[in-house]
Amino acid sequence: MTKNRKNHRHGSASEHDSVDSSKRNLLKGASVVGVAALSTTADKIIAQESSEEIGGNTTMSREALEVLTSKEAETLEAICGCLIPSDENGPGAFEARAAHYIDKSLASHNKSSRELYMVSLDAINRYSKKTRGQAFHQLTSDYQNSILSAVQNDKVPGCSPNGNEFFNLVRNHTIDGTFCDPYYGGNQNFVGWDMIKYPGVRLGASEADVAAGAGLEPNHQSAYDHDTYTKIASSQVIGRRGSSSDA
Repeated sequence: MTKNRKNHRHGSASEHDSVDSSKRNLLKGASVVGVAALSTTADKIIAQESSEEIGGNTTMSREALEVLTSKEAETLEAICGCLIPSDENGPGAFEARAAHYIDKSLASHNKSSRELYMVSLDAINRYSKKTRGQAFHQLTSDYQNSILSAVQNDKVPGCSPNGNEFFNLVRNHTIDGTFCDPYYGGNQNFVGWDMIKYPGVRLGASEADVAAGAGLEPNHQSAYDHDTYTKIASSQVIGRRGSSSDA
């Protein structure tokens, strides 16, 4: 896939302020505590450079999808890439495969949002074709950001329940997919954790670890790489199944 990795500024500044503000504040809220929280809720989840050129097909459109259609996946992957972009500072949601995580989650713990994605992604794509003459994923990053600003400001008709709420929904899910435990399909190669310098899941910390602080070397391990955590999660799943059968 040819991907828009940099956000070129040929349009007016106001066109991008809304979405760019979201991107600037994104990592501020994704602290180590936030990432740890994503890991500890694991047992509740069933599932696991171009310049201005037009992008081609996405990676997701060429792989098996859980819920999304290939067209929806193309649009979503482009949206995720705008929210946490790949740039000169490093990888973003595209490399973390946040859209892959969202697709899997819509088949499990986020399945109540499936219709919202179906309706809203279609609305965004139709708006893109009407205003820019091309599908959303084919647009340059400037045009994509402009349309996302319109979504955020509730100026794109057809989004469900409305543009602003869908923008916040997909933004939150993109954060989840970028910084979650890789077991759930996102944060591929731990790029999200490396982005915020999270050293990884540890069952204990030595005095040396504590002394290292933020300089602690990342271990690049999923929570499920630890037998103890895996056994606890498995026991909880079995327990829930037993409760369901008793009911």
